Amino acid sequence: MYGSTTYMALVILAVNVVVGLLLAVLLETRMPRWLRGFFRLSFLFPFVVSASAVALIWRFLLNKDLGLVNYLVGLVGVGRIDWLGSSAFAPVSVIVVNSWKTIGFSILVYIAGLQAIPDQLKEAAIVDGANAWTRFWRITFPMLSPTIFFLVVINTINSFQIFAEPRVLTQGGPGDASRTIVEYLYDRAFGDFDLGYASAIGITFTLVLIVLTAIQFRLSRRWTFYE
Repeated sequence: MYGSTTYMALVILAVNVVVGLLLAVLLETRMPRWLRGFFRLSFLFPFVVSASAVALIWRFLLNKDLGLVNYLVGLVGVGRIDWLGSSAFAPVSVIVVNSWKTIGFSILVYIAGLQAIPDQLKEAAIVDGANAWTRFWRITFPMLSPTIFFLVVINTINSFQIFAEPRVLTQGGPGDASRTIVEYLYDRAFGDFDLGYASAIGITFTLVLIVLTAIQFRLSRRWTFYE
């Protein structure tokens, strides 16, 4: 349970921070305004939908026998995958669904950070002959570091608290392969009515998140730059 929670949380964090940055940079490249607005809306829409509704939709899409995902992978010769009933693929399914729902928020914040970078810096780098890769590492990334730090903290807290996706998709199974700490807390509190033990789990979990956040603040001094 603790291992599955940590594994899923770290992968979800990486997807939101790294893939979200890549998608935000792509959305800020030159393209028609209507197309850019369409992509922004398509990424943001899942974020405003209920997590339970998103998980319920994906539960049908990932169905082993009738799901659209297995139909699509079958077109390339891959056999049916038990996305929700396999201990190997159940955590992956939770990661995919949660990332698909939450990455829109990261993209939106990244876009705001990218638009706040002064154009004069980019223009000066172009005049000096810097290519796109150099401009990204020497200008964009340092100027975007406070935004990245914000998203690391927020997504760390959110990813360790996932509940709706594993609850609706797999009920934490098979076994404890996709069970999270919050789901275990819920089962002990409202399934076994062991409120004392559930409270102890909640307090301990809160303290762990506070410590993780404090460590992130401490480490951020080495790589976060402010104007």
